[in-house]
Amino acid sequence: MRTGVIVTAHPGVEDLAVRAEQLGLHSFWVYDTPMVHGDPFVALSLCAKATSRIRLGIGVTSPALRSAPAAASGLASLNALAPGRIICGVGTGNTARRTLGMRPTTVARLENFTAALQDLCAGRWTEYREGDRVSDIRFLHTGAHVNTADPIEFVVAALRGPKAAAAAGRRGTGLISFGLLDPTAWHALHAARRHAAQATPRDPDSHPDSRADSYVVTSLHLLDEDEDPHGDPARDATGHLAMSLLAFAADTPAFAEQLGPEEGEAVRRLLERRGTTSTAPDRHTKLYPNYLGRIAPRDRDLVLPSLMNTLALVGTRDDLLTRITALEQAGVDELLIQPVIDSPTEMARLAKLLT
Repeated sequence: MRTGVIVTAHPGVEDLAVRAEQLGLHSFWVYDTPMVHGDPFVALSLCAKATSRIRLGIGVTSPALRSAPAAASGLASLNALAPGRIICGVGTGNTARRTLGMRPTTVARLENFTAALQDLCAGRWTEYREGDRVSDIRFLHTGAHVNTADPIEFVVAALRGPKAAAAAGRRGTGLISFGLLDPTAWHALHAARRHAAQATPRDPDSHPDSRADSYVVTSLHLLDEDEDPHGDPARDATGHLAMSLLAFAADTPAFAEQLGPEEGEAVRRLLERRGTTSTAPDRHTKLYPNYLGRIAPRDRDLVLPSLMNTLALVGTRDDLLTRITALEQAGVDELLIQPVIDSPTEMARLAKLLT
């Protein structure tokens, strides 16, 4: 299975991209979470100029954050810097919107946004709407300005529901999911995508890229001999993913109600420690600082074994190989590892683990 890395956008990220390319990783991604991390287009521009082979991805942008013309201009500009190496993940803005105290957009709007990006980034006309006003738009200048000749790969963010996977099928895109390591769930997503694709009339000019790969974001911790799989080193290596799920549950009571008693108690403790409630208007200002950053030692108890097992790859080399093989058989093409520390040294350690 291919491997890549996904990190937060910040100054110096291009040094990490260079190291990832030197180590033979397939792709290098940054998040699009405006109020928490840096700008992905700025970050990937630096990465594009500093690298020559590795694919560069945004995981993920959203119509709830950017207009189609603005996003397409950023993507096509990146494509001019790194021709044919750009991947754009598109989602409903689940975390990025919640960090603003807002809710994600709809899958229907996500699908329309994806279609517009595909058209614009391939140099075609597309319909653009603002309220009741509608116009047809396309890039009026290409050449040195933007690159619409080399294909951009698009992937749709899908968690466990079939709606986004079906949108991916209709648009001919791949899939990306965060912490989804259940092969059965991936089989269901791929089935939903295939069914929608088969039911959609196919215009050979409608999709600028034929790739339809699947990516999963996770973290990884290889156990030393006799190491506790739920000890502090393992919790520190995977806690950022566990805390992201707890923050989502703390912000979404309907989701929290679906969790087991132990996970529900962890959500309650998180809210208490952050000094907020699941209905407080400003809860996003308490739940999302340091999002996906190294967890504080006092929060290790919130990183439950059940969350680690669900969201992350922790085990011996044989354990990890078994789980990765099962994901590959379920149609996952690439693991995107989110390291707890963004550093060239960590890139080298991850690459060694993955070979």
